[in-house]
Amino acid sequence: MKLRKELESVKKEGQQSQNNFDIYREGKKLPVANLHPLTQLISKIYDIFQRLGYQIAESPEIETEKNNFTSLNMPPGHPARAMQDTFYLNNDLLLRTQTTAIQPRVMQQNPNAEIKIISAGKVYRRDDDDATHTHQFTQVDGFAVGKNISFSHLKGTLELVVKELLGQEQNIRLRPSYFPFTEPSVEVDAVCVQCQGQGCNICKKTGWVEIAGAGLIHPQVLKNCGFKNPKFTGLAFAFGLERGIFSIPY
Repeated sequence: MKLRKELESVKKEGQQSQNNFDIYREGKKLPVANLHPLTQLISKIYDIFQRLGYQIAESPEIETEKNNFTSLNMPPGHPARAMQDTFYLNNDLLLRTQTTAIQPRVMQQNPNAEIKIISAGKVYRRDDDDATHTHQFTQVDGFAVGKNISFSHLKGTLELVVKELLGQEQNIRLRPSYFPFTEPSVEVDAVCVQCQGQGCNICKKTGWVEIAGAGLIHPQVLKNCGFKNPKFTGLAFAFGLERGIFSIPY
C-alpha cells in the first residue's frame, strides 16, 4: 500500500512536470560543420574573378561530344580525344572530361560579344586511381573574349590570381605547351609553397609545382562558336583543384 502511494505520487509529479514544459523554450544549439575545403577554395576563386568582372556560369556534367571535343578543335580522330580516356554514355553523350566545354555553350549563345566567364565543376576521365590521378576531379575553367585581348592580359590575370590565393610573394613561370583549343599554349607553374622554391618531395626537388594550363583561344574555336569578327580574341585557363599546389594547405 505504501509503495503504491509512492508510485502514484511520482506519477503525478511527472504529469505536472510535462504540463509545465515550455514548448517555445529555445533548444540546445548544436555545432555547425564547416564547408568542404574544395567549396571554400572555389568560393575564394569566384570572389577574385568576380572582382575582375567575370560572371559565374555552370554547365552539365553530361555533355555532348560536340561541346566537349569538336567545337574545341578536336574533330573525330584527333589524338587528344584518346588522351582524355572518356566515359561515353552513347554515341553523342559523355561525362565531360574538362570544364572547358563551357566555352562553346556560352560563346554560341553570345556571338561577337565581349564575355568573361568563370566556372567550376567535376570532370571525369578513365584514369587508374593512384597518388596523382583519380577518375573524378574538380576543375576551375575561365575564359575571356573581347577585342584585341593579348597574352599580356593572360599573364597578368594568372599572376594576380596566384598572388591572391597563395600570397603576394608568390611567383609563376610559363612553359610552352600544346592544347588543341589554345594557341599559343602554356603550362603554369607556381613556386612550391611547401619549400618556397628550395626543393622538396612535393615539388620533386624542382621548387615549382604545375597548377594550370592556359593560352589564347585558338582562332578556329572562336569560328566554331560563331565569332566571325577577326578583332575578337580570347584567353583561357583551367586549374585542377585536387592536384598540384592547391592540395597543399596555405
